[in-house]
Amino acid sequence: MIRLGLLLMIVPVVLLMGVYFWELGDVRECTLSGGYWDYLDGVCRDTPQPFVSWLERYPLLVNGGMLLSVLGLVLCMVGFYIKQR
Repeated sequence: MIRLGLLLMIVPVVLLMGVYFWELGDVRECTLSGGYWDYLDGVCRDTPQPFVSWLERYPLLVNGGMLLSVLGLVLCMVGFYIKQR
């Protein structure tokens, strides 16, 4: 139970960070070339675009990942409690 909890606690956060930094690389490439990143379409534009947060664009990914991490924490706590008895 502890191993499953650790897996559920760590993997969603690492995946979220990976997807975030993947998009950040595209955004930096666009801005360094003099463009403006369109967060909704995921393309580089010539005109300024509004910022749209990750939570607004991918609510299921963000909230689901955090819920899985909390579930992993609970499983770890239960696993440690049962093992100590």
